[in-house]
Amino acid sequence: MFGFKKKSGAKNPAESSESATLAERLKRTRTGLFGGLFSRNKTVIDNATLEELEDRLILADIGMKTTDQIIQLLKAESKKNSTENPLEQLKQVLLPALKQVEKALTIPDIPNKPYLILVVGVNGVGKTTTIGKLAKRLQSEGKSVMLAAGDTFRAAAIEQLQVWGERNAIKVIAQSHGSDSGAVIFDGLKSARANNIDVLIADTAGRLHNKDNLMDEMKKIHRIGNKFDADLQSEVLLVLDAGTGQNALIQAKQFNEIIGVDGIVLTKLDGTAKGGIVFSLAEELNIPIRFIGVGEQVEDLRPFNAAEFIDALLVAES
Repeated sequence: MFGFKKKSGAKNPAESSESATLAERLKRTRTGLFGGLFSRNKTVIDNATLEELEDRLILADIGMKTTDQIIQLLKAESKKNSTENPLEQLKQVLLPALKQVEKALTIPDIPNKPYLILVVGVNGVGKTTTIGKLAKRLQSEGKSVMLAAGDTFRAAAIEQLQVWGERNAIKVIAQSHGSDSGAVIFDGLKSARANNIDVLIADTAGRLHNKDNLMDEMKKIHRIGNKFDADLQSEVLLVLDAGTGQNALIQAKQFNEIIGVDGIVLTKLDGTAKGGIVFSLAEELNIPIRFIGVGEQVEDLRPFNAAEFIDALLVAES
């Protein structure tokens, strides 16, 4: 799945203020992976550098399989382009790996509204916050949005979603705590269709992902859409906390096996040194990464751009 292809005319990360901002947000990951290893004056990647890089990749929770592929490809690229700047060599290896999962979330223009976005993930990953930010982004794109508070078990989950609804002037379909999540989402679908709403974003319960009852509930909710309308178009959007490293990969595999995942949101990248998990997700699952979260503000939920991400990680040290 990993491969490399020579790119020409690539911009220096410093040339883009947006990339520079992202570089600041990814500082902990960048420092952990590449800090002190590469500089503008370094002309070769020697064995000592490769060994230290390998250790850092593993410590960053990238995983043994993906780490080994990166190192082997970097060795091949170094031999092929021995006079090229090491940072550029590294980019030629890393960029294609992430480019394959760079695919934006697009809401199709459909007659049978709404388009359903089912947001899944374990507690603590930032599902509710992600929903609020995503709703605001879709509104800015001219879409009408409604929310369904399908997480009826976690304390304050409904109230938190309602706060986002008030903030964005978006209607929130909710019932009491402990209500059937599927019923809430079904009501949301009915209300959204009656009001010609473009997108319904549904929150779901986030109890431990390895509990059979949670996954049974996820499968039930997934069937709700088909029961409402067999032609309903939808997206299952999985929210993962980058700071959990390989646990995020395990969660992604389990959710994908049970209900199928169409896209990933990787949150809290600004507060962790384990942002390298994005490479493992790309290599082992090849599921589109729709957005990354790099801060608390609404605009800090950003569409994933592979080139920007790599450039932000490879800002050269003086």
